Amino acid sequence: MNNWHLQQARRCVEQGGVLAYPTEAVWGLGCDPTNEDAIQRILDIKKRPWQKGMLVVAASLDQLDDYLLPLSAEDFQQVDVTWPGPVTWVLPCEEHVPALLRGEHNTLAVRISAHPQVRALCEVTGPLVSTSANPAGHEPARTLVQLRQYFSPSTIKRLKGSDVVDFVLPGQLGGQKQPSQIRTLDGRILR
Repeated sequence: MNNWHLQQARRCVEQGGVLAYPTEAVWGLGCDPTNEDAIQRILDIKKRPWQKGMLVVAASLDQLDDYLLPLSAEDFQQVDVTWPGPVTWVLPCEEHVPALLRGEHNTLAVRISAHPQVRALCEVTGPLVSTSANPAGHEPARTLVQLRQYFSPSTIKRLKGSDVVDFVLPGQLGGQKQPSQIRTLDGRILR
């Protein structure tokens, strides 16, 4: 990955595009978490119900300040020891977080990634929607070939006259066998 690729990815996100990028275990789809049109496009691409909510990935906790309610010291410690890393937490979120992002919940799934490329990406774009690159009911893409099979314009009807994925950030997966674990503050493991 070079600086040119990161700048192209930043431009894609700023222009409301959908980006594909490698994460810890699978290829992900992302966009600006404040752009509801882009979020809707990802939901349409994946055929994912909005009620489930989406995940937001960031390079640092301060990138999530506008999304999350303050945590108690105990809750913060529980979360902080797992980050950066492949653990997603479902945390209480601000009321202004769009329903397309949080689903039918008053919480938001968030992760501070340890993957160097995801961190570098979020450093230039800010936080990103991060969802596995697969149509609902299919295995997440683990190769660039699989990503292209799932999301090529010939496979899926073009949306709003544009390619299904606007930019693919080249790179390598992080070596994890499974997508990030999803935890709640009350000790449940959702995935």
